[in-house]
Amino acid sequence: MSSNRSPLARPLTRRGLFAVGAGTAAAVTLAACSKNSAPPRGLVTPDSEAVRAAEAARRAAGAAVREVSLRAEPTVADLGGVRVPTWAFGGRVPGPEIRVAKGEVVRADVTNALPAPTTVHWHGIALRNDMDGVPDVTQPPIAPGGTFRYEFTAPDPGTYFFHPHVGVQLDRGLYAPLIVEDPADGKDYDVEAVVVLDDWLDGVAGRDPDQELRQLRDKGMAGMNMGGSGMNHGGMTMGGGMSMSADPNAPLGSDAGDVTYPYFLINGKLGTDPTVFTARPGQRMRLRIINAAADTAFRVALGGHQLRVTHTDGFPVRPVTTASLLIGMGERYDAIVELTDGVFPLVAAAEGKTGRAFALVRTGGGTPPPADAQPAELAVAPLTADRLTSAEPVRLQPKQPDQTLDVTLGSDMKNYVWTINGKAYPDHAMLNVSQGQRIRLRFRNQSMMFHPMHLHGHTYQVVNRDGTGPRKDTSIVTPMQTVEVDFDADNPGQWMLHCHNAYHGEAGMMGILSYLR
Repeated sequence: MSSNRSPLARPLTRRGLFAVGAGTAAAVTLAACSKNSAPPRGLVTPDSEAVRAAEAARRAAGAAVREVSLRAEPTVADLGGVRVPTWAFGGRVPGPEIRVAKGEVVRADVTNALPAPTTVHWHGIALRNDMDGVPDVTQPPIAPGGTFRYEFTAPDPGTYFFHPHVGVQLDRGLYAPLIVEDPADGKDYDVEAVVVLDDWLDGVAGRDPDQELRQLRDKGMAGMNMGGSGMNHGGMTMGGGMSMSADPNAPLGSDAGDVTYPYFLINGKLGTDPTVFTARPGQRMRLRIINAAADTAFRVALGGHQLRVTHTDGFPVRPVTTASLLIGMGERYDAIVELTDGVFPLVAAAEGKTGRAFALVRTGGGTPPPADAQPAELAVAPLTADRLTSAEPVRLQPKQPDQTLDVTLGSDMKNYVWTINGKAYPDHAMLNVSQGQRIRLRFRNQSMMFHPMHLHGHTYQVVNRDGTGPRKDTSIVTPMQTVEVDFDADNPGQWMLHCHNAYHGEAGMMGILSYLR
């Protein structure tokens, strides 16, 4: 097994930082360093004592250790009558679920049997920085044939997932759920279903994600759907932070993605051979919904039922009942449904696109609805995050921010380049913080596409008028709108902040939140 010694303990040359291979997201903690220079003075590196101390504070004495083995490898996946070559964990799409209890330690030995470097990022977990899985920021990439041991405490219960953080590997089959259970859960539901949504092109008609990214770069913005005139000033900013479209039936605006997908999946299956979730009539089913897609948000509904939304991104909210909900890439929502007798369509319609993912919930006999069934619930404007309120026990204590950092989202209108604060990664401005500060991030979207912005290593609270916004780690920022979020800088290290559209991130919309001493 390769050493887990932090990459920042080894000499840092500019060539070493950038040479991760064509098509990879060569995340560069020290991009501002000159060739062969040392890290900036005062940078809290992933191998620092501060990172070790933060992990020690999370880990209880005698904490149980859950050992797992993951193998990233080429495989042929059966999507339900359609077989495609792809990459996956353990030859399965999604990969094997990892389920632990709050406070347990995950010890995952990852073997890279792919023909390219890879990593594993534990999406949404406030874990130790040197286990975050970002190549050349928190670890060296795992070379083909290599192994790496990830070990971290899972401090917060909730619905999470894991995936690579190299290039556009997320748009293959390399993803799987990570569920952190709360011993106090279970009083308001009887059964549980993990629902993983995905858009799929890999291996179909010779397509693959790297080729798709090359084509996007070749044609640039001029070859894309920019929503007619490309200007939509009809939106508004809510409560100093939460943004929404002026049209609740088109919450993402006029341009909902860059890539046309032939298939959409639930738990790796097409609607022609759907995943089936089973229960008994009258039972309450907890749906843990994960959007693992690369370029697609979904509107989710269960025919004949209402969804009582209880959590977003792992953290509880005051329950809200809705016919449908909108979930962006990287987001997770938990909802409870009170099931009636029959067979019902669970539909995730690709928002702003043509196509859908389809599964069944069966509680009794009867003929299942067809894959093109159109639940009436989908016609209702979906629940969006601006309508959610955090549960009182998880709210941040009221406090004025110690500093506000602008995170302006933009694009090069000629080339396929996406930017933060006018720069495309790895050329980026550091977002510097100090441990103990209350930080406000102000996401200002000056582009004509929505961006699901994801912060590693932290859960923030979305700013609203009442100081009761939901706790999240991924938020949709719609075109020409602003979202503000607050978090406590309590997890030292170097953390990625990026758009969870895999193509936007790889085309530059990434930055680093950097702790300084």
